[in-house]
Amino acid sequence: MRVYQATARNFSAETENRIHSDEVAAEFGFAGALVPGAAIFGHMTRPLLDALGTNWLSNWRADVRFLKPAYDGDALTIHHEAQGEEHCVRCQARGLVLAELTTSPSGSDGPPSAVDPGLTPELRPEIRWDNVEIGEPFPAWTWTPDTVANAESAAQVEDDLSCYRDGVIHPHAILSTANRTLTRRYQLPAWIHVGSNLRFRRLLRIGDEIGVRTVPRRKWRHKGHEFVELRINYVVEGMVATEIGHVAIFRIRGSN
Repeated sequence: MRVYQATARNFSAETENRIHSDEVAAEFGFAGALVPGAAIFGHMTRPLLDALGTNWLSNWRADVRFLKPAYDGDALTIHHEAQGEEHCVRCQARGLVLAELTTSPSGSDGPPSAVDPGLTPELRPEIRWDNVEIGEPFPAWTWTPDTVANAESAAQVEDDLSCYRDGVIHPHAILSTANRTLTRRYQLPAWIHVGSNLRFRRLLRIGDEIGVRTVPRRKWRHKGHEFVELRINYVVEGMVATEIGHVAIFRIRGSN
C-alpha cells in the first residue's frame, strides 16, 4: 500500500455554486464550504500516475464516489492499493472516508456511446425538475485547454508531475470541465457533485480542440434530493477521447 498526503483547498469560493461558500453550505447543515469533488479526484489521481504513468489517462476505466464533504484545510490521507490489475484509492480526513476510486484497464469494450450536439437555447434557466429533459442533448461547445489553465489545475491539487508541464491535461481539469457542462446549460444556485465514472480512450493534451457533448441520461429523487446523471463525451478529431458519466445533486433537500 502506498500512502500520499495532501491538503484540501477550496478554490471555488467565488463561483456561482454557493455550496462552495461558508454561508450557504452552513444553511444545508455543513460545517463549512465544500471543496469541489473534482479537486479531491485530482489529489487521488497522483498515486495512480506515479504507478501507471500517462497510460492511465489513455486506456483505463475509473469510478469515483464522493462519500463525505471535504473542507478547506483538511489534511488528506490518500491510500493506494493494487490487487492484480485493479487499483483502489481511498481518501480520508477527520477520521472519515471522504472518497473512493476504483480503476482497471479498459480492454476492448467496443465503440463509445454517441452523444449528439444539441441546439443552443435562448436562455440559461434556473434548473428545475421539469426542465431537465432526459435524452435531450445540451448545446455542444469546444474546450481548448492551454498551458496556464492546466498549470493552475495541477497547482490547486499540489501536483508537480512533469507530464502536466509537458502538455498532458490534468485529471482535475478533466472533471472540472465536466462540471461546466451543467453550469453552461442551467443556473444552479447550490449543487453537489457526488460521483463520476470515466472511460479514457486517448490522452488529452494542451492545444487539443475538444468538442464537449452532453446529454442527461436519467434523473431521480432520493431522501429529498434531486439527482441527475449526465453522459459526457470529449471528442477530438472526430473521435471520442473520454467518456464520463457524471452524477450530481442539482437540488439539495431544503432548497427553496
